[in-house]
This record gives sequence, structure tokens and C-alpha cells, in this order.
Amino acid sequence: MRWFWIDRFTEMVSGQKATAIKTVSLSEEHLHDHFLGIPTMPNSLILEGMAQTAGMLVSEYNDFRERVILAKVPKLMYHSRAVPGDTLTYRAKLEAIEESGARATTTSHIGDRLQAEAEILFAHIDRETAHRPLFRSNDFGDLLRSLQLFSVGQKADGSKLTFPEHIE
Repeated sequence: MRWFWIDRFTEMVSGQKATAIKTVSLSEEHLHDHFLGIPTMPNSLILEGMAQTAGMLVSEYNDFRERVILAKVPKLMYHSRAVPGDTLTYRAKLEAIEESGARATTTSHIGDRLQAEAEILFAHIDRETAHRPLFRSNDFGDLLRSLQLFSVGQKADGSKLTFPEHIE
């Protein structure tokens, strides 16, 4: 099973920035084991949500034709915890992209309050590995549809993002 720590995208500008949200709910099983008696969203999962938001931005830049993996987190700071009822707003800005990978800055906010911030480095996996299926047939297309990426996405020139033809 694959886990995604964002509920949906609210903004996507190709090659520039993306915004996604995650509502922290008491129904999430992992909250009951993290700090017994004080349900808290684990910081590692918040980082993963920020990385997934930025990773989709990096993947979209190359029309989802390359595998993108988190390579390194050189900077990470948490300012507060997230608890059930909070809505995390993840913002990612693409700082640099090259053939071998990309660098993005990300933040997590609860309302207007900065909750976390990170610099994340991504790597593009070699071409041979990239041609192997990442997901079972149609799973990736279903994921992209459920995240509403193409409902809010736009290219840098302001035109609407279109669903890639090579993804079912």
C-alpha cells in the first residue's frame, strides 16, 4: 500500500509553485500511537506531505516521465505541532531543476501560522529504472485525479495544465 499525506491540491503553477492541503483527523490511526493521550500528527509525516507536494511539482515539470525521489533534506525546522482539527497547508516552490534532480523550498502552515519549513533535494532515477512501472495500471492516473492536480494546475504562461496522454 502506498501512503499519500496530502488531501488535494489547491494550486499548481508548472515549474514554479504548488499548494496542497491535509486535514488532520482524529480518525487517522497513527495519531493514537504518537504521544499517548495527546494525539499529534508525526513530524515525519508532515515532512512527507511537504515532500509529496514538492515532488509532484518536480514530476509535473517533466510531464511525469521520470521517477522523482526525495534525496536529502538539508534544512528542516518545526515551529509547532499539528493536532486533530488542524488543516495543514503545504506550499512548495521550485528553486532549481536540472537533469539529475531538483531543489525545492517548502512550508507547512496552520492558518496563518508557520508550522514547519524545509529545503528538499530530489533526484531523478536513472533512465533504465524510470521505464519500469511505478504503479499498477491506472493507479497513478487515479491518484492524480483524486488530488485534483489538473483542476487547479496551470502552466507558467497561465494556460491550463492538461492530463498527460501517456498516463491512463
